[in-house]
Amino acid sequence: MSPSRRGEEARHGSHRYDVIVVGAGLSGSLVAKRLGDQGWRVLALEAGTSTLDTWPGHLDALDRYYTASAKVPNSPYRPNAAAPSPDVLDLEGLPDGGYRAHGYFVQNGALPYGTDYLRANGGTALHWMGLTPRMLPEDFAVRRTFGYGRDWPIGYADLESHYRAAERELGVAGDAQEQAAAIGLPFPGDYVYPMRPIPRTYLDDVVAARLDGATVQESGDSPDIPLRVVTTPHARNSTPDPRYDHGRGYRPAGAAGLPNYGERCVGNASCVPICPVQAKYTPLKTQATWNNRVRLLPHAVAGRVLADGNGRILGVEYQTYDDPAAPVPTTRTAEADIVVLAAHAIENARLLLVSRLANHSDQVGRNLMDHPTLLTWGLMGHPVGPFRGPGSTAGLESFRSGPGRRTRAPFRIEIGNWGWGWPAGSPASDVARLLGIPGDSGQPRERGTFGSELRATLGREIGRQFSLQFAIEQDAEERNRVTLDPRRRDRLGNPRPVITYDLSDRVKRGMAAAKSVSDEIFGLLDADDRTVYGPGPFTPGWFRFGDRDYVFNGAGHGAGTHVMGDSRDTSVVDHWQRCWDHPHLYAVGCGSMPSIGTSNPSLTMAALALRSSERIHRDLTELHRPVTVQPVPAPDAVPPPPPDAGSAPGRVPAPVTHQDTRRDTHQEGRP
Repeated sequence: MSPSRRGEEARHGSHRYDVIVVGAGLSGSLVAKRLGDQGWRVLALEAGTSTLDTWPGHLDALDRYYTASAKVPNSPYRPNAAAPSPDVLDLEGLPDGGYRAHGYFVQNGALPYGTDYLRANGGTALHWMGLTPRMLPEDFAVRRTFGYGRDWPIGYADLESHYRAAERELGVAGDAQEQAAAIGLPFPGDYVYPMRPIPRTYLDDVVAARLDGATVQESGDSPDIPLRVVTTPHARNSTPDPRYDHGRGYRPAGAAGLPNYGERCVGNASCVPICPVQAKYTPLKTQATWNNRVRLLPHAVAGRVLADGNGRILGVEYQTYDDPAAPVPTTRTAEADIVVLAAHAIENARLLLVSRLANHSDQVGRNLMDHPTLLTWGLMGHPVGPFRGPGSTAGLESFRSGPGRRTRAPFRIEIGNWGWGWPAGSPASDVARLLGIPGDSGQPRERGTFGSELRATLGREIGRQFSLQFAIEQDAEERNRVTLDPRRRDRLGNPRPVITYDLSDRVKRGMAAAKSVSDEIFGLLDADDRTVYGPGPFTPGWFRFGDRDYVFNGAGHGAGTHVMGDSRDTSVVDHWQRCWDHPHLYAVGCGSMPSIGTSNPSLTMAALALRSSERIHRDLTELHRPVTVQPVPAPDAVPPPPPDAGSAPGRVPAPVTHQDTRRDTHQEGRP
């Protein structure tokens, strides 16, 4: 039975569950699966529609992508007025700098928050790239080690086994030995990924031939930094490694709705926003393995989390609707012992703020982060074959750590395999330019190139395009935050997120260092640098730092907003992602991350979700454990109490209440 059909049962069935999971994206799908497998009754509330878990629904999304003029991450997925999603097209740069924001977010920061996400069944992992590098051990202790940001209450060792579990669940292809040698990641000695690495592109090999063994400097007096092209782990079907799981191997998961399809990556160049064959992991693959203890209810927008006067969590109030284009909401309530918010960092914060919960620390919504991304682009001296295969299969890892991290933000470099697609809209923009179509309606049309000359020119130029993508670490700052304005609401009357966002000088220094490194790399490659930064309609992320212009883009890596920590006075959740103020309320996902490092965060998010599932199972077991009733002896048979009992003869000790259990387990130390 498909998850959407299960939702129809949930719509008319029981309203009492063991767990309610709000959001059926990556974290929510994993939590629901683990708890359902352990026998708990789980209701997954999904604000968006659920059409992509069938093959016809997937083909509809593909058709929308093929016909979209702007092939941005959300372009394949139908808009939903009941559950609007932020979109990169909501931002417009102004001629003299600054930006104008439209759409779902209300933005009032000095710089725009350029990250989007998707409110549909499967969530933002429907249009992610699928890259799954682990965080570095030092990323968990940036304040203790480097003197900035926030530390985690757990370390790499606490997550290592959950990283391996997440790599199995997502189906990761990679080379653990290469990751250990090139980056220094600690793996168990015999560990291999479930699948062998996605093959490097021809462009990767060209770059490696020039850069491997070379060195660059960030500035004239900085130490030499060695370069090496390293393959990137992917949650994408490749060749299964027969050594995995002590020789048991691994079976790749096929497409949702057509499970024998998509068991290998075939090199399509549209991982973002949609893999045509579904070789890339999406949460729909996890949902296909849910048992009948899990119920998915799409078209269900969570309005607020319900709690009693003592802060005990009761359930969720939500709104259902039928037509996404013209929604008419009906308010309903579902009850559960535990509620898990897994709706996205920004949506989790919005729900907590609306519900007025979990904010003793005044940290809900604060510490909003992303990977501000600097793009550089140019032309190689000969064809390098862009637009064949995933958007990136390898990168340069040397700048994720090192002494420079004490003074500027570190960064990871992806070798972009989609030409100038991200920085300049290629190849469509190349065709428009050669045809003489102006980029702005106020510009005159120039004389164009047509016919065989057009084809030849496109072949000469597009085949030589390449780009570098610098994902800059952003440290947690309280001023970067999500708030609410009761005057700004969506079609269902729910408050929209108000975003206040800026980049610190530390991040800007990291961006300046990244551009200096890019300049040296282009020189080593003998490439023609075509990078240009300046204000304009397509560069809302423009700013000046020092005497140079820069433009940054959002990476889609929203994090922070309900950070974890050691104290309820300074954080929202504990190391289990359990709210300090409400022990039966969890907020899971990248919003719990106190720091983001330089790795794409989805694998870490998945590992955290699997770890939290263990704690939720233990909480539920405590709540539902059988009550043992012992007969009270007759008064004349009551033995005298021990000297330290402190109770009168004949009095039965009071049972431990749920409230006591919650308090005791919540104060439990780290494992």
